[in-house]
Amino acid sequence: MNIPNHIVLFPDGNRRWAKQKGLASLLGHQKGYENLLDFSEWCKNRGVKVLTAFGFSTENWNRSKEEVNYLMRLLENCLVDNLDKYAKDNVRVRVIGQKERLPKSLQKAVEKTEEATANNSSLFLNLAISYGGKWDILNAVKNIVKEGTEPDKIDEKLFENHLSTAGLPAPDFIIRAGGEMRMSNFVLWQAAYSELYFSPKLWPDFTEQDLDTALAEFDRRARRFGK
Repeated sequence: MNIPNHIVLFPDGNRRWAKQKGLASLLGHQKGYENLLDFSEWCKNRGVKVLTAFGFSTENWNRSKEEVNYLMRLLENCLVDNLDKYAKDNVRVRVIGQKERLPKSLQKAVEKTEEATANNSSLFLNLAISYGGKWDILNAVKNIVKEGTEPDKIDEKLFENHLSTAGLPAPDFIIRAGGEMRMSNFVLWQAAYSELYFSPKLWPDFTEQDLDTALAEFDRRARRFGK
């Protein structure tokens, strides 16, 4: 089977899942992050080398203060409480996005986790926190301008080296749970030739079998890259 090298994940539908279960929406996020840890292991076991997961978008800052604060604490716990698991599973973790907007305690957790996992190599887990595709592109442009690069020296490779995903392969496969069929301002440049897969399953209900179904679909795709 042809396994994608780099998967991008939209773990969507946590709040809707909680509502269906008669639970507080915040508990849906908790279940969602637990499932993300399992999903990472499923991907690693199947030979996926890079997983980029949408954790918190630039637009999510517009949610209620209660929900935002809960998500920040949850993200912090997801990093710090799983250091032993990342070491055991040989997973390298990196956070991409507007790190300066995050609470100081979360910034410290990010730094600690990135340093502790820097030499791990079985899976590269990118967590997108306070990330937006438009922000990523605009930030790259600003940095190129600051460097004084002449316009005729700017090509795709140089531009990609200024994105938050610099050094990583372009995503082969994008999986979105939750039934929505849009990119929601995520990895807009990077997704130029990605195969897209939309699952009706709400993220907390997404299983290992659902991943295998998605991978089987990817294996059937003919990737021509415009040729």
